[in-house]
This record gives sequence, C-alpha cells and structure tokens, in this order.
Amino acid sequence: MDTLIIGNQSEQDIRRRVIEAWNGGEAEPAARLDFGSLDDAWKVLSPKRREIMSVMAGVGPLTLREIARRVHRDVRAVHSDVHTLLRSGVIDKTDDDRLVLPYRFVKFDFMLDSQRAA
Repeated sequence: MDTLIIGNQSEQDIRRRVIEAWNGGEAEPAARLDFGSLDDAWKVLSPKRREIMSVMAGVGPLTLREIARRVHRDVRAVHSDVHTLLRSGVIDKTDDDRLVLPYRFVKFDFMLDSQRAA
C-alpha cells in the first residue's frame, strides 16, 4: 500500500465499508485518514504541514533536522508541526526515533455536502 487518502467520509460510510470488507468485499487499496470536515482537516494540515508531508512522501525515515533542512525552516518550528502530524496519525516514528510518512502518494478526497452545511 503506497497511497494515503485523506478525506471526510462520514462515520456511517466508514462503518459500511468496514463491514463490506469484513464480509468478503474488497478492501480499499489505500490507507485512509478521515476528518469530520474540510475545516478540521485544514486545521491539522496547514500549508507548512502539507509541505512537510510533501518532502517526506516516499523517501523513508528522516531525522527532524533533515526534515527542517528540506523545508528550509527552523528545527523548533518544524518540531511543533511534526508532532501535530504524529498525533493525527499522518506520520509515524520509527524505533530509532526517525520520522516517516510511509506512503509515496497522498490523495485528498473531500466531499462538500450542501445538505450537511445547512
């Protein structure tokens, strides 16, 4: 699995898909991370954090200093953003304390529902 899909599926849709996969249906060929809304996603996935994700995608484990060097930012500022991405489940920490986005591709899949917004 080399793709992470970040979206806003409802809990009902997520449960339905899990049940279908459990009952012998096909599982999605990608990992998923769903937020309650696009606004919730953008709070976690700010432009600077998306830049971090971009430089990490598909390159394997990196040190915090290496990530900061690749995004041309101060290590302290990157530290804060990396920990937000860790807590949200976007990136992982290896046994040797390196950081990894274990996907080559990140796809954003958000549905804007006018009925939900009303």
